[in-house]
Amino acid sequence: MRTIDQANQEALRRILAGDPVLVDVIPASEAIPDLADRMILHAGPPIGWDRMCGPMRGAVTGIAVFEGWAKDLDDAASSAAAGSFVFHPNHHFGAVGPMTGMTTRSQPLMVVENKTYGNRAYCAINEGLGKVMRFGGNDAEVLNRLHWIRETLGPALGRAIRESGGIPLKPLLARGLTMGDEMHQRNVACSSLLLRQLAPLLARTSKDGGELVTCLDFIGHNDQFFLNIAMAMGKALTDPARDVTASSMVTAMCRNGTDFGLRVSGTGDRWFTAPVEMPTGIYFPGFSERDANPDMGDSAIVETIGLGAFAMAAAPAVVGYIGAGRASEAAAFTRSMAEITVGPNPAWVIPAMDFAGVPTGIDIRLVVETGLAPIINTGIAHREPGLGQVGAGIVKAPLKCFQDALVAFAETIGVK
Repeated sequence: MRTIDQANQEALRRILAGDPVLVDVIPASEAIPDLADRMILHAGPPIGWDRMCGPMRGAVTGIAVFEGWAKDLDDAASSAAAGSFVFHPNHHFGAVGPMTGMTTRSQPLMVVENKTYGNRAYCAINEGLGKVMRFGGNDAEVLNRLHWIRETLGPALGRAIRESGGIPLKPLLARGLTMGDEMHQRNVACSSLLLRQLAPLLARTSKDGGELVTCLDFIGHNDQFFLNIAMAMGKALTDPARDVTASSMVTAMCRNGTDFGLRVSGTGDRWFTAPVEMPTGIYFPGFSERDANPDMGDSAIVETIGLGAFAMAAAPAVVGYIGAGRASEAAAFTRSMAEITVGPNPAWVIPAMDFAGVPTGIDIRLVVETGLAPIINTGIAHREPGLGQVGAGIVKAPLKCFQDALVAFAETIGVK
């Protein structure tokens, strides 16, 4: 009979054996054929319009106008309240999305294929910083940028990536860790490394010099461009670790601005939810914690695979940016997260910790036993619709999710 520890080692082995490769950028309607007209995929566990937070509502109304389902934001809000749109979590369709995580049919999605297991995962292209839809922005500036991404950048990236034959992500990320990234709030190195590969491919496949310049300029000035790729990579790596009988390892963590959601390998597709926590951090000039919305986004998938706050020791520069203390304390975050994980990842190591592997595979038993909640590096959105990002910080996953998950998990192995 398989023990829980053996099952967790098998779940961890599946994550470590994964070979994620960026293979394409294609319209969401092609990537996810079940993504129907007037269907909106969002970040976090399931939620309806009536319980959505302000920035999530702002993004929903914005994307409805973008898709041509509403004439303006007020019309979109009325339609949403009347039940004209269908809402589902990204995770139910093999996708992930940062912050509000809007995914609809006409958006270009980056495609990461796990070559070891053959599964694919998807994420929209990162819009940049400031007033953007992922933080609830929805004015003309935001929508015009999304139109340009759909009409110009997405197709250009698709041609370039197909020309490459696929860009292996595991070695790229390993190098980024040694250059100061943790792949959640700091992606400077990996964005630059990727651009170094993409630039000649974009030039080779482009037929318009002006468009080429705008694409290169957009990527080159977006320090978080790699974040969405890291998220799709995380989803591609964790999906094969689902449904391992008797495994208490976490396969997904996400937030919708109202609820925190958790999935565990041994309990299948069931969500365990609790009210999401408020992040603590640093605010942009003119904003304070009074303006902040509770945490949201599918981006905690990177912590699920040992990155983000779990790899904080690799990125001391990010500690000050998110208000998590002194740079010298960065290693303490990684050491504490090692106490609640199944094992290290030997492929992704941190030089400042004598090349220790990032702590990987959260075990719900260890979280409940130690009382150490997973820490997540995160952005902070304004609580009102349409205003965008106001800061960045850290947040803890609510312990109640793990306690509820442990009770349900125990029942799956016959413990009452």
